[in-house]
Amino acid sequence: MREGRPPARWESGAATMRLNQNILLLGKKVVLVPYTPEHVPRYHEWMKSEELRRLTASEPLTLEQEYVMQCSWQEDADKCTFIVLDAEKWQAQLGTSEESCMVGDVNLFLTDLGDPTLGEIEVMIAEPSCRGQGLGTEAVLVMMSYGVTKLGLTKFEAKIGQGNEPSMQLFRKLHFEQVAVSSVFQEVTLRLTMSERERQWLLEQTSHVEEKPYRAGASERC
Repeated sequence: MREGRPPARWESGAATMRLNQNILLLGKKVVLVPYTPEHVPRYHEWMKSEELRRLTASEPLTLEQEYVMQCSWQEDADKCTFIVLDAEKWQAQLGTSEESCMVGDVNLFLTDLGDPTLGEIEVMIAEPSCRGQGLGTEAVLVMMSYGVTKLGLTKFEAKIGQGNEPSMQLFRKLHFEQVAVSSVFQEVTLRLTMSERERQWLLEQTSHVEEKPYRAGASERC
């Protein structure tokens, strides 16, 4: 997730973007859960990595700043954030801390005030041992399905650092096409417009996903 992204205001959409505070999405390989204070220490450890900060265009924060950022993201109407858990570990450790199951995060940004059907999507698999196993792919598919069915999105963009070839390959595999290159920000923009055919394909790919209630009180510490 990127800190310091310019804010946009979606007052009428605030409730919509905060729908995910009380749900989890269970896939075959990943579980998407709301980003809560419980997840901050592990996330903070991830972001000590210079490589991850470079790949996600993030600034280094103190632990206290990370808690403040988590609360602001939770309340921000233009962001939808899930922490990605390893589904196998999560199901084997029900009742224990989610922190030990964390592998990354996936985000949607609604920052184009002129087009509420466009969402910018990004994914990070922070645990090196969990990369290359399809967790990032499923996390993106589940998030896109959520965006289409719950948020009314019909277009997705991914902005990826020019040196992040694995991420570009992931999105191209999911039918995204390159539409722009920024030499200033050294990033590539890929886009996918959800035709009826693409929508049906996406829903087929995520037909196994279950939406479940998230545990009560998980986000009450802000």
